[in-house]
Amino acid sequence: MWKQSKQSGFTLVELAIVLVIIGLILAAVLKGQEMINNAKVKNVANDLRGVSTAYYAYQDRYKAVPGDDILAVNHFTGGQNGGGDGLITGLFNDTAAALSATTESQNFWQHTRLAGFTTGTATATTALPPNTSLGTGVLGIQGSVAANVYGMTGTFACASNIPWKIALAVDTMLDDGNSDTGNVRTGAAGATATVAALSAAYGTAAATGTNDTLHIVCMKI
Repeated sequence: MWKQSKQSGFTLVELAIVLVIIGLILAAVLKGQEMINNAKVKNVANDLRGVSTAYYAYQDRYKAVPGDDILAVNHFTGGQNGGGDGLITGLFNDTAAALSATTESQNFWQHTRLAGFTTGTATATTALPPNTSLGTGVLGIQGSVAANVYGMTGTFACASNIPWKIALAVDTMLDDGNSDTGNVRTGAAGATATVAALSAAYGTAAATGTNDTLHIVCMKI
């Protein structure tokens, strides 16, 4: 003789408890992801602000534009002089083999690093632009010398390879949330930040289906 064992399933109360636990886990995961994304937005905004802060701190101390300083050799051992015309030549992501009077967007990093306003390697011949806090792009400085920067003139902090959602959030935090207006503007990654054409990455003229793309974000300083 043998007895068939009884197989009992979950009760409704047990199922309800499991569903509540799953819901709490999902909520925690989503909240954690939101916190990570918010941290990325703040970090990119701080990247851009950091360039601006170093720019003005150097001007305040040395009465010259960092990168363009024609007396840098007098301020620092191994300092590379710039042109001294008050403008910054070169693209924000330039990586010339050696510093010269024409590599002012790189000279900026040598000058501000040797002055203690930014961190990183700075020698008499090398001062490469750093990566952004996201680690996927380059952070740098650029002036509207040969061409304007997304329709703007002046001097700009720029960051490359910024995902669409983060670019939009940074623009919203620092400016007007439109890629084509204000003091924060955005262009396509992989192109130089010297075009005047509207990017329509986000804002009133934005096309749909662009939220997986990468962009260059430039802020006027």
